Amino acid sequence: MGLFDALRDFSLLTWLREERQSRRLILLIVFIALLLDNMLLTVVVPIIPSYLYTVDDEAAQIVRNNSLSPLSPSGTFQTIVSLYDNTTRLTGFSPQMSSPGPVTPAPTSLITPQNHSDCPKADDQLLDENVKVGLLFASKATVQLLTNPFIGPLTNRIGYQIPMFAGFCIMFVSTLMFAFSSSYTLLFLARSLQGVGSSCSSVAGMGMLASVYTDDEERGNAIGIALGGLAMGVLVGPPFGSIMYEFVGKTAPFLILAVLAVLDGALQMFVLQPSKVEPESQKGTSLMTLMKDPYILIAAGSICFANMAIAMLEPALPIWMMETMCPRKWQLGVAFVPASISYLIGTNIFAVLANKMGRWLCSLIGMLLVGISILCVPFAKDIYGLIVPNFGVGFAIGMVDSSMMPIMGYLVDLRHVSVYGSVYAIADVAFCMGFALGPSAGGAIARSIGFPWLMTIIGIVDILFAPLCFLLRNPPANEEKMAILMDSNCSMKTRSYSTQGSSYQMGDDFDPESPE
Repeated sequence: MGLFDALRDFSLLTWLREERQSRRLILLIVFIALLLDNMLLTVVVPIIPSYLYTVDDEAAQIVRNNSLSPLSPSGTFQTIVSLYDNTTRLTGFSPQMSSPGPVTPAPTSLITPQNHSDCPKADDQLLDENVKVGLLFASKATVQLLTNPFIGPLTNRIGYQIPMFAGFCIMFVSTLMFAFSSSYTLLFLARSLQGVGSSCSSVAGMGMLASVYTDDEERGNAIGIALGGLAMGVLVGPPFGSIMYEFVGKTAPFLILAVLAVLDGALQMFVLQPSKVEPESQKGTSLMTLMKDPYILIAAGSICFANMAIAMLEPALPIWMMETMCPRKWQLGVAFVPASISYLIGTNIFAVLANKMGRWLCSLIGMLLVGISILCVPFAKDIYGLIVPNFGVGFAIGMVDSSMMPIMGYLVDLRHVSVYGSVYAIADVAFCMGFALGPSAGGAIARSIGFPWLMTIIGIVDILFAPLCFLLRNPPANEEKMAILMDSNCSMKTRSYSTQGSSYQMGDDFDPESPE
């Protein structure tokens, strides 16, 4: 009986029950949610451009064939192909030909079918895919952008658990729609629906981490690990999607993601218990007040413009490769692997290092590196020439994200009320603006003035924005909070929030309300 009790005590369910309130388990759930969400985000990158081009090309070919097959008028000859001697004989009478005889048929599109290759001609049809694919990719970020202002305040009222689970449910439905949709309209709807689920998962996930990791350094490390899940999704998504699409078909990668999503939902159901409403104990600063904070806007701008670079690459780079490099289908996704690997490396390295070297400096260098790397992309002549610039883009965006996400929570602690749903809604809005404006505007720009000029524009924008990160070096605290934080007579228990050149001690029993 003792052995049975021991085995029961060490069962998985018992461990999960004991660890239900553990910060590590919450971090794992957020990591998995961001991983699956961003796998779905990027798995379509190599699939959709090629799939839509194939569908449109087949439709155009049918129309072309129908227009080239009129009925032959009477009094002219018709051809009959012999099945025995492979010659063509004439029937009827033609005024231009006085004697019948064997005639070699002229090759036409009705007799000789076109060869379909992986190297489509750079015609208007291919260039038009820039706009269609760009709008489809941007639909997710646009819907997420519109949803975030509602999700942030909602988490303050009902807690983070219910929105987190709702995000899983919506993402599961969107994944199944991607698997079985064959028209542009349904794919557009699936992508838009994903935006609602992503808003729930990302805002609730980041807010949950900020609320359980109260120390600034620990919070930075936890957010860096969570962004590692995002990076893993971005890393695995494109090659996974392109290889599965090439060798299995369009449906397979989405069905696999749906199965993984079900497992994540079961873990959330057991650990987070999303049926419970757990509102925040204090009223957070209003969303409009946070949006008027110039330091929050600078941090949000860094996130927006850095991620806009990769957002413009996603729809435009595969089409540009199809125009200039004649790649195989699987290479369209593999081209993003260097950026994904370097983003994973960057978020993990600078989650710790950025706090030591200064998050403002880390972000400034990252913005400059994004701009320089994106300017180098059009100089690539083949897929191997894309390795170094794409690696630089991903690494630099990892520097910016791992620096700015913790700063958003730090700025709320320093200047506002320590409730995090709304501020991470703003961070997600900034992220979504990059992925909404990037593909939609990028597709139109690539269509009108070309892919190299598109890369030049976004590269210069990132370089020009970089110096603004210097203003985050020593952001001032709210006057009332500064008086409380710097009061040397306070004997209360404290927790440390450090920034470059300054250190503040925050007590647990101070008045969290601040005037707006």
